[in-house]
Amino acid sequence: MLAYKDRPVTARTREQGLRRREAMIGYLLASPWFIGVLVFYLLPVFASVIISFLHWDLLTPPVWKGVDNYSFMLTQDRIFWKSLGNTIYYTVFGVPIQLSFALSLALLLNQKVRGIAVFRTIFYLPSVTSGVAVAVLWTWLLHPDLGIVNEFLRAVGLPAPRWLYSVTWAKPALILMSLWSVGGTMIIFLAGLQGVPQHLYEAAKVDGAGRWRQFRSVTVPMLTPAIFFSLVTGVIGALQVFTEAYVMTGGGPAESTLFYVYYLYNNAFVYLKMGYASAMAWVLFWLILGLTALQFAYANRWVYYEGGLA
Repeated sequence: MLAYKDRPVTARTREQGLRRREAMIGYLLASPWFIGVLVFYLLPVFASVIISFLHWDLLTPPVWKGVDNYSFMLTQDRIFWKSLGNTIYYTVFGVPIQLSFALSLALLLNQKVRGIAVFRTIFYLPSVTSGVAVAVLWTWLLHPDLGIVNEFLRAVGLPAPRWLYSVTWAKPALILMSLWSVGGTMIIFLAGLQGVPQHLYEAAKVDGAGRWRQFRSVTVPMLTPAIFFSLVTGVIGALQVFTEAYVMTGGGPAESTLFYVYYLYNNAFVYLKMGYASAMAWVLFWLILGLTALQFAYANRWVYYEGGLA
């Protein structure tokens, strides 16, 4: 009987060797990505867990503090709760308004008219603009004395708020500005609208349903997967709002736009409280994870697919 090394090379053996070589080459080519994820993502994530239990100002050796950062945050830090309240306000009011506006645009751009592709491009383009550029632009648009928004309101006889300079109007102003960037959500809704089976509308017409009833009984149920996706991503994004407040208001006036991530940033890079900032980051992580899990838990009650509920 031949020894293993003396056995003839079969087609199956050659194929297995080729697959192994292809796999090795594939892993080798993908290794820069794996190394980047490990070094710049996974290691910092795990390091932040440890740092959240330390007192560390980047200038002196870290000191172990146990759960002191979490305890102070939840029981003594008034600004923490203020920033969380501001963020929840922005999320609760901003996300539904953004989704409604995006859906309205998608319905408008779903019409069969000449040049509709041009209009779709025009409405989508603002969403790819740099966040800082948009913030600077809207700072001028919402200027209480020189801004075009107040000029329009005065022209039609309406009161002109002080917007970013008012405790009452600062957060609504940022929510208004967020409508500038709903192009991505609009595209998702537009794709969903074009995927609604036409025979459902025809059946609804046969049953005597008008436009509103068709929208309520056909369009909205068939759009619920897109709405659910946009709701989940919208809530995650809103809970991490930062650029607008950082560029436009600096957290003011009177901390009315001091959002959670902005306060986290201040603790990390202004006050040099890296341990406290890491603890805040993990609290935000669990908050986002909990809200996302809650949305998925209730999705089967209202998200509809052609085969039935999710």
